[in-house]
Amino acid sequence: MSLLSFDQLFARADEARPCLPVAVAGGDDPTVIQALAETTRRGWTRPILCGPASRIEQVIASEGISAAAFEIIDSEHPAISAVELVRNGSARLLMKGQIATPDLMRAVLKSESGLRTGRTICQIVMMEIPKDDRRFLLADTGITIQPNVEQAIEIVEATASLAKSLGSERPRIAIMAASEKLSDAMPETELAESINECLTNVCDFQVQGPLSFDLAYSSEAGQKKRLNGNAIGAADAMVFPNLLSANLTVKAIMYTADCRFGGLLAGAACPIVFMSRADDTITRIRSLALAISQTNG
Repeated sequence: MSLLSFDQLFARADEARPCLPVAVAGGDDPTVIQALAETTRRGWTRPILCGPASRIEQVIASEGISAAAFEIIDSEHPAISAVELVRNGSARLLMKGQIATPDLMRAVLKSESGLRTGRTICQIVMMEIPKDDRRFLLADTGITIQPNVEQAIEIVEATASLAKSLGSERPRIAIMAASEKLSDAMPETELAESINECLTNVCDFQVQGPLSFDLAYSSEAGQKKRLNGNAIGAADAMVFPNLLSANLTVKAIMYTADCRFGGLLAGAACPIVFMSRADDTITRIRSLALAISQTNG
């Protein structure tokens, strides 16, 4: 079974109307305000905007949106304030707004006051390609620069868990590299082999790698190369060997393909709605729908 589509995630949230409190780190962002106004109208969210109150109020007014739906917390340190709202139970989700990633992650990763769980925190993006009726996850596209074997395995496990929650009974995880052949000159192929050795036959998902992108995406590529396996042409998720390859791949698809996408951080104490400050309103709404699907209502 393929992953749920964004339309299906929207329909689920519309039906459940969970009204989840969302703490936003850096609420003075027009697309964040627009997205939360829509998700609040639909009954998905109750936004709490952290940041400079005067700027937040100016953005709300400039967008022609009623301020009634927003709680504003005036803060010189919006990431710290937003994380504290999650820690004290006032918020169920954390959302990245008009704030740099390092500033947000410093607050999230603080040993005593952050949202650490002991697991590797990673960004997972869900990508939907309508023309091919394909949906798949990509990780880690935003946090861990060069994961070691232990971190990579935890990223695989987090990605598989998300895929299962989105409808895949036994997710097919492709471990990505530039080639499907082991090579001393390409350490990412050796990383894939190590992941395979650790996880094959001991997990409730399927792992295959190293695989190049064409093999993970296209069954025709597998046929031409005379290769087979559960993930070839049918990967529910692609886990990359480093941030460089993951980030370049996901942004190349985002900006050149006819696609839909949204993302979150996994591995923290709550789902974190986490995308680029350059992303548009609908991407933020999709990311919220994805994060809401990972809560218990």
